[in-house]
Amino acid sequence: CANFHGQFMQGKVTLIACPKLDAVNYADKLSRIFAANDIRSIPISRMTVPCCGGLPFAVQNAIRESGKDIPLHIVTIDPRGQIQ
Repeated sequence: CANFHGQFMQGKVTLIACPKLDAVNYADKLSRIFAANDIRSIPISRMTVPCCGGLPFAVQNAIRESGKDIPLHIVTIDPRGQIQ
């Protein structure tokens, strides 16, 4: 856990989301956040499970809706904690 924090979260604003469990339109909410702030890049850490696939899709839509060109980097992690 400490390695994960140091590699992906330390020194960054972190948002945690679950497309399967949250009844939220992430693209709409995130596009407003992206439009109102100076964001240099967006790293996404997601698991290999299918329901996590909705998050990168929502972020890609939010970037487009914000009108900004924000670099997106997606890291996929398996259930054992290994980066794919």
